[in-house]
Amino acid sequence: MSLALSSTGKIASSALDSQIKIWDIRGSLIKDIDAGPVECWTVTWSPDGKFVASGSQGGNVNVWSIESGEREQCLETNGKFVMSVAYSSDGRTLACGGNDGLISVFDVSSGKLTVKLEGHSMPVRTLAFIPGSSILLSGSDDGHINMYDTQSASKLHSLPAHDSWVLSVSHNPTKEQFASASSDKCVKLWDTRSRECVHTFRDLHKDQVWDVAYKPDGTQLVSVSDDRSMIVYDCS
Repeated sequence: MSLALSSTGKIASSALDSQIKIWDIRGSLIKDIDAGPVECWTVTWSPDGKFVASGSQGGNVNVWSIESGEREQCLETNGKFVMSVAYSSDGRTLACGGNDGLISVFDVSSGKLTVKLEGHSMPVRTLAFIPGSSILLSGSDDGHINMYDTQSASKLHSLPAHDSWVLSVSHNPTKEQFASASSDKCVKLWDTRSRECVHTFRDLHKDQVWDVAYKPDGTQLVSVSDDRSMIVYDCS
C-alpha cells in the first residue's frame, strides 16, 4: 500500500498483510516488522532514517525502531483512519491526515498532540512539509491543496488544485516548487511563493496518478499511475 525511501538509502514498504518490510536499495530484505492487523496503511521515514512511522485504520500513528523492530511510540489522534503521515525536515514534528478530513500534529519528543488542523471536507490522502520550515502541504479527496503553519496552527491558503482526489504532493528539495498528482490523471507544478500553478501535464497518464516524488537534487520529478507507467520530468 505504501513505499518510502530513507535518507540512508533504505526502503520501507507496507501492505495489507500487516507487515512493514525494510529493504536495501538492491531489493534485499533487511527486516520484517509485524505491525498487527490494519496497523500499517501508510509509512514514512524519520529524517535520520532510524524510525518508520505508520498510520493505522484505528486512528493512531505507530513509530517503529528500525534497529530493534519494536514499536517505540503510539501517537493517538482520537480520530479516524490515518491515511497519510509526514515528518518535518528537522524530525521534531509529525503530522498525519485522517479519513475525517482533519490533520493531527504531534511533538515527536513528547509524543503529545499539539494541534488539530481543519480545512478539508474529505479524507486527507497526502502530506508534505516544506523543507526547513513549519509549513505543511496537504492534499485531499476534496480536490484542494491546503497550506498550514503548524507552529501557529493556522491555515494559510487553500488551492482548488484538481478536478478529483489529490493523491500526492511533493516539495522540491532545492527549489520553491512543489508537485501534485491526482485521480484526474494530471500532474501539476506549483510555485510555492505565489501559490500558482506554473504547469499542468495532461494526457501523459491514461489513468489516475498515485504518486509524485522529486530526485534529491530537485532536477527531476517522477510520477506513477494506474496505467502501469512511470514518467520522469525534467525540472532543471
